[in-house]
Amino acid sequence: MSDNINSRTARRKQQESQQKKKPRKKTPKGIFKKIIMGILILGLVILVGGASLFAFYASSAPDLDEELLKDPLTSNFLDANGEIFLKFGAEKRDYVPYDEIPEQMKDAILATEDVRFFEHGGMDFYRLGGAVLGNLRGGFGSQGASTLTQQVIKNSFLNKEKTLKRKSQEAWLAFKLEREYTKEEIFEMYFNKVLMSGNRYGFGTGASYFFGKKLNELELPEMAMLAGMPQYPNGYNPFKHPERAEKRRNLVLTLMHRHEKITKEEMEAAKKVPITSTLLAEEERESNGKYPAYVDAVLDELEAAGYSDLLAEGITVHTSLDPKVQETVEAAIDDPSYYESEKMQAGMTVLDTETSAIVAIGGGREYAGRNMNFAEQKRAPGSSIKPILSYGPAIEFMDWSTGQKVVDEPYKYKGSNQSINNSDGRFLGTLTMREALYYSRNIPAVKTFEEVGAKKAEGFAAGLGLTYKDISSSNALGGGDEFSTIQMAGAYAAFGNGGIYTKPHAVSKITMRDGKTERNLRPDPVTAMKDSTAYMITDVLREVLSSKGTAPNAAISGMDIAGKTGTTNYSAKTMKEHNMKSTDVPDTWFTGYTTEYTISTWGGYADYVTPISTYDKGRHVPQKLFRTVMGSIASNPGQFKQPDSVEEATIVKGSDPIVLASSFSSGAVSSELFVKGTLPAQQEIPETITLPSPTDLTAQFDADANTVELQWNYDAPDEFDDLGDPQFSVNVSIDGGAAQNITTTSDDQAVFSGAELGRSYTFSVSASMGGYTSGATSVTLSIEGADDQEVEQPEPDDQENNDDGSDDPNDGEENNDGNQNENSDPNNQGNQNNQGQDQGQDNQNNQGNENGQNNQGNQNNQGNQNNQGQGNQGGQGQGQGQGSSPSISTPNSSQSNSNN
Repeated sequence: MSDNINSRTARRKQQESQQKKKPRKKTPKGIFKKIIMGILILGLVILVGGASLFAFYASSAPDLDEELLKDPLTSNFLDANGEIFLKFGAEKRDYVPYDEIPEQMKDAILATEDVRFFEHGGMDFYRLGGAVLGNLRGGFGSQGASTLTQQVIKNSFLNKEKTLKRKSQEAWLAFKLEREYTKEEIFEMYFNKVLMSGNRYGFGTGASYFFGKKLNELELPEMAMLAGMPQYPNGYNPFKHPERAEKRRNLVLTLMHRHEKITKEEMEAAKKVPITSTLLAEEERESNGKYPAYVDAVLDELEAAGYSDLLAEGITVHTSLDPKVQETVEAAIDDPSYYESEKMQAGMTVLDTETSAIVAIGGGREYAGRNMNFAEQKRAPGSSIKPILSYGPAIEFMDWSTGQKVVDEPYKYKGSNQSINNSDGRFLGTLTMREALYYSRNIPAVKTFEEVGAKKAEGFAAGLGLTYKDISSSNALGGGDEFSTIQMAGAYAAFGNGGIYTKPHAVSKITMRDGKTERNLRPDPVTAMKDSTAYMITDVLREVLSSKGTAPNAAISGMDIAGKTGTTNYSAKTMKEHNMKSTDVPDTWFTGYTTEYTISTWGGYADYVTPISTYDKGRHVPQKLFRTVMGSIASNPGQFKQPDSVEEATIVKGSDPIVLASSFSSGAVSSELFVKGTLPAQQEIPETITLPSPTDLTAQFDADANTVELQWNYDAPDEFDDLGDPQFSVNVSIDGGAAQNITTTSDDQAVFSGAELGRSYTFSVSASMGGYTSGATSVTLSIEGADDQEVEQPEPDDQENNDDGSDDPNDGEENNDGNQNENSDPNNQGNQNNQGQDQGQDNQNNQGNENGQNNQGNQNNQGNQNNQGQGNQGGQGQGQGQGSSPSISTPNSSQSNSNN
């Protein structure tokens, strides 16, 4: 015990001895004093340097010019040819002296812009301190503290750049202005020179333009609205953006109450007044002059770039306007023959496909800048979004071929119990990606979107200028977020430009009053997708304008055009509330492009709940406007050229994974495009495979409907499951003649229309799976009796395909409920053009079949004199008029368009 104590004591003494030997680190004398001195010196250097820099910048500031302070100068707008098409100047101004400005109008402006105006000397240092803190958090220039005095200087002498030089000059000139002019004179300068909207300056002008009143006639809500406009003149225009303008007005009223300019009761009463209730009636509003829709786009761009105030300083604005194209667009949109009613509207944007320069804009019928610009308004795009959110990303990120197998089958949104519907209520089974897109099927679009992934799809769309707030599978059908014709044209132009996207723009540059200084406003082009993706989508969208696609009304003979339709639906709740028909829709679109121009067109009504209720005079408006304008303005559009990054090959349709067709391949094949390096292997020669033939084929004649109903059974063994779903080829031989292949369907039944009394029909059905075809099963049906009456044939109808609206293969897509209005049934194509065939008026009965009407009236004697084939005495079997082509459709084809 003693030894342990001694040992511990010894160790402690040793440690203390070692610590004493270590030298102590001493803090140098005066180090803190030196740090403080260094900070003071640095601060002094910064202060002196800052003062010197301020003095240098101030010395180069322009002189005060009373004419510039008070009167806006004229700015010139130039078209693409360098010709002046608009002089933008002071002639649109009512000058109001200070003593004629109502006190409450002054209160509204000061509460909003500069509440301490009569107290500071040009700079509000209290407000400046708050802005400095805001800039420390958000970066230099994120918040401003400009007084009315500074705004007068900025609007008269300086550009809008947020630089230290401009801020220094602005501060110096503000102090100088305060010394040379009274507060009342400065306020009067601001009051009369600030831009209100368009080319109208000053609050007095604003009162007359928006309300048709003099200043002393304005009520509090009207004064508050005007006081809030200078921050965003065109954006707060109540004629075009009433909801936005009302929110801004209410903020002004809140500020007036906060600064004790009005009572709480006055504020609340003013906020209850609808913004539109006191505006000048549309028919009484002043026109905005020549090309008003295009001028809207120019002003919006200048405002977004922060240059709108410079319009009062005599600048030159260089635009991409083509006057001839603009006049063509305006004439087409103004033509009432396109529309289903006087109130139906349309908007259009025309871009240069390569540069995305805005060539022309159609704001609406008889548009004069006094109401909503329908080219700039945003509406849900419907199925026109499918290439952007589904199939474009699938090619870009997963190297899909245009022959990629997709299945149109009953399906629910991923993670949801909500089913997705197609317009015809049918499921077409196995399709290629190409077919799914140009038929505009809903279910394959959603399944593709979900396979790509929402994040990648959203990024692809963002690269084309279309941003989403909260993307989901329903967006793949065009519901939710809304876009303008300008945005849609910009996105589609990238497909026609090899994947290069440039933001649509009307202004290329502005030239300052000195004639030398320029500001470039042309956006930089960016690569939004691979050129392989752009071309493969373009190649598919070519077929949208064919007879089997959804936009034959947009096609122009001999012109290489690609494009996509879009139609949206109302929700079930809206339809019930407004007692709408199932065929009523709110929006219809067509966006198409050549190598030269891209045109996006929207049709609908200003009031969302006023529906489009017809096809030819409603839903087809965008297609027909596109055809008219593109046909008039196209000079020499070339062919879309296939890039080296794309290969073409023939595949076995329905194969999964895809295999190339070979000489022994039987059944359906198709020519498809592949990203280079992704060609699949050629189909190997297999052992002999014999598919079973369909069984139990029956044919039943329906005398009332003048049709033959076919049914069969098919049960393939499990060993053939890998070959995909069966497709059935239906053929008919009439009176022993050559067999005609009429249709291919995935159903086990079909309906034959056009049977005639006294003739014999042999029907045969064979099955195809994975490139293999079975033997055919046949049945013969002889129809007794004969129609011996001699009848005179009427002249053929020369209407365009579908122009009667009776069986439209077009349009009608979808909205949030996932329902599609766009008929895309490939099995109905045989009956769409019956009216134009030789002696084809007999086929008018087929229209009834296609619309589910089953040739009503066939049971009586009507129609014999007109050769409609609607009845032989007693209804003992009906027949088509002589010379009609037989037609066949699957049972659901009788409802080929859910909106008919």
